[in-house]
Amino acid sequence: MTAAVQRPPEPDPCAVVETVDASFLQSLLGFNARMAALRAIGAFIPRMAPYGLRIVDFSILSIVHHNPGVTSRQLCDTLNLLPPNLVGKIGAMEKRGLLRRHPHPQDGRALGLHLTAEGRALMQEAEQVVAELEDSVAAALTPAERRTLTRLLHKVYGAH
Repeated sequence: MTAAVQRPPEPDPCAVVETVDASFLQSLLGFNARMAALRAIGAFIPRMAPYGLRIVDFSILSIVHHNPGVTSRQLCDTLNLLPPNLVGKIGAMEKRGLLRRHPHPQDGRALGLHLTAEGRALMQEAEQVVAELEDSVAAALTPAERRTLTRLLHKVYGAH
């Protein structure tokens, strides 16, 4: 004999929701990370528009800025990008005069990426704007809470 499965009662199709219950979603790491990211991205996009930078462009240029000579493979690994997607980005940045490719001194098959003087000036200014943006987005956190949140997020996605 099989036990009957009890189904929850059907919701009232005429019900009116006064207050939305998002408690389950708000208990999820992914939901909370996404909501925080949407807030940061919403502030990032208009502030970087004058520089002609999207999030991935800014990320690529920031890595090259702080790691002159980094290879495309290293960029892909660090930013979780697919090589075909990076090739076009690098080409566009090269056409804009923001970076150059130079032979890698230890690997004849690889090219090291370096910012031009224009790229370095752009990133110096853009990184300052993004640092100020981060301060405003995280204004509800104390400096210690912000460091803790960043450290915990690193643990979640496996940053070194």
